[in-house]
Amino acid sequence: MYLTIDLNIMKKLLKASLFFLLVLFYSVKGFPQATHTEPKTLEIGNRAPDFSLQGVDGKTYNLKDFDKAPVLVIIFSCNHCPTAQAYEDRIIALAKDYKPKGVAVVMISPNDVNALNYSELGYSDMGDSFEEMKLRAEDKGFTFPYLYDGDEQKAALAYGPVATPHCFVFDRNRILRYAGRVDGSEKPGTGKGEDIRNAIDAVLAGESVKTPVTKVFGCSIKWSWKDEYTKRLYKQWAELPVTLEEIEVQGIKELIKNSSSGKLRLINIWATWCGPCITEFPDMVIIDRMYRGRPFEFISISADKQERKADVLSFLKVQQASNKNYIFNKDDVYEMIEAVDPDWQGGLPYTLLVEPGGKIIYKKQDTIDPLEMKKLIVGNKYIGRYY
Repeated sequence: MYLTIDLNIMKKLLKASLFFLLVLFYSVKGFPQATHTEPKTLEIGNRAPDFSLQGVDGKTYNLKDFDKAPVLVIIFSCNHCPTAQAYEDRIIALAKDYKPKGVAVVMISPNDVNALNYSELGYSDMGDSFEEMKLRAEDKGFTFPYLYDGDEQKAALAYGPVATPHCFVFDRNRILRYAGRVDGSEKPGTGKGEDIRNAIDAVLAGESVKTPVTKVFGCSIKWSWKDEYTKRLYKQWAELPVTLEEIEVQGIKELIKNSSSGKLRLINIWATWCGPCITEFPDMVIIDRMYRGRPFEFISISADKQERKADVLSFLKVQQASNKNYIFNKDDVYEMIEAVDPDWQGGLPYTLLVEPGGKIIYKKQDTIDPLEMKKLIVGNKYIGRYY
């Protein structure tokens, strides 16, 4: 008896087997990553690509929502970038000044938060998440739509912004007439948005824009496929040594005098048995990672007894607290309290923010508000939001 085999069936079986083996292989080794290139910037004469993006006001916006505007200005910007922050007030003034003429201004945040790391937030109190966008819009009083494109980046891919902020000015037919900077003077107070205002005025007058394309300067777009640096940096931070040194009364007094560091100094007194201390400590580590590249340092002082020194160090290692960490060298905590601040009643946690020279600009018994602290730090004269 002979067995007959259908060749077509055999081919299908082989293909299915090969597919199964490939899936099995990549499930173990990891699937290959797609290669990406930065999108080409929209060219003068191109039509505005449509979009559907959620705004901080809870509404979803499309291109047609601005049909009545004789000029549409789309600006790709964000929260964290110091250059973007330097231009915020000029963009607010632009929207206000041209609103009577029917000009619509829209700001889009293109950044993927997973490609943005804490070290890039050293000039800001906020990252680029949608929730933080809401806070920034409220803080600054934005009167124009502020839209989030960070999840899929479809609008950014279609328009091709190079850096934040990057402006696109469209005429009534939504043909691109200008693409580039707000103006050529980054420092606040040195420019009034001359480049973009000249472009808007020309379009409103039905004239050609004299300089339709200008270069932009600012933070690069945080594309979703560009997260390798962030992963590598976080790995490096995780591998940094975590140490714990003993400190005496005089050493604490010297820390608070802050006479020679030249840095804004955040001091947190805590203990492993203090629930609120443990809860807020990760925020302290984040703050340290945000500003450690600036004239700033975070110092922790444990109020644990000496017998718990190993437990303190173990906790700090879990937190990856590679900042300067101390433990008081005596079990008499009242000596430590007096050394830190005679007005301190002894409750934990206790936090101080000290300028170079010893001026205490913040002190609190209880947990801090992390956003309030970030605002204090970045708003301080020794740090600042701008280059």
